[in-house]
Amino acid sequence: MEQEMIGKFISACRKEKGLTQMQLAEKLNITNRAVSKWETGKSMPDVSLMLDLCNILGITVNELLSGERIIMEDYQKRAEENLMELQAKKEKAQGEYNSILKILIVTFSSFFVLNMVLNYFFPEINFNNLLGLPSIAIAAILLVKWFFKNYEIKPR
Repeated sequence: MEQEMIGKFISACRKEKGLTQMQLAEKLNITNRAVSKWETGKSMPDVSLMLDLCNILGITVNELLSGERIIMEDYQKRAEENLMELQAKKEKAQGEYNSILKILIVTFSSFFVLNMVLNYFFPEINFNNLLGLPSIAIAAILLVKWFFKNYEIKPR
């Protein structure tokens, strides 16, 4: 799925229907600026709008995601390719999300350890309010969020 190709396809289909960007936007209850961004490949239509957009343009979601009209013989193959590409993008985004969460967990855990070390060497200064307690809280929240995102808890 190439955004620019999809954008050009949306533009061509809109023009085939004799619609302006403003008219298409009004039918979808969005701004014409959003339609312009789709057609230039700067963004993609929101999933919640895709069915309505396809109905207005007289195309299928598979054709929209392919950025071209699909003949019936190729329809199943293109549908599978689009699904595989969407799954790959989802997995990539999930991996990036997990990496960021892990970095944050390590960072805030390090702040907690630093707090303990500073309290040991400088007992006259209380670092708990500055580093310790906020770090524990943030690290715990991130850890719980990461755990629930990656591990499904099933009832017995």
